Amino acid sequence: MIYYAMSTEQILREPKENFLDQDELKTPNSNKVDINVLLEKVRAEKKKEKKENLIFLSLISSVVLITAFIASF
Repeated sequence: MIYYAMSTEQILREPKENFLDQDELKTPNSNKVDINVLLEKVRAEKKKEKKENLIFLSLISSVVLITAFIASF
């Protein structure tokens, strides 16, 4: 199995099916690893992280704006 560089906390929380399996990476009728499959999985992971970061930033911004609005009265 190939593991991404992750903190221990992330590894413990991640289900096993999120980790790459050697059989998934091999092209049909070959023992070679397909780099395109690897790149696609990395791109998908980065897209997911960006989305999570955007949601977190939006949540924090909303809390700050609501607090400022309430404090202005």
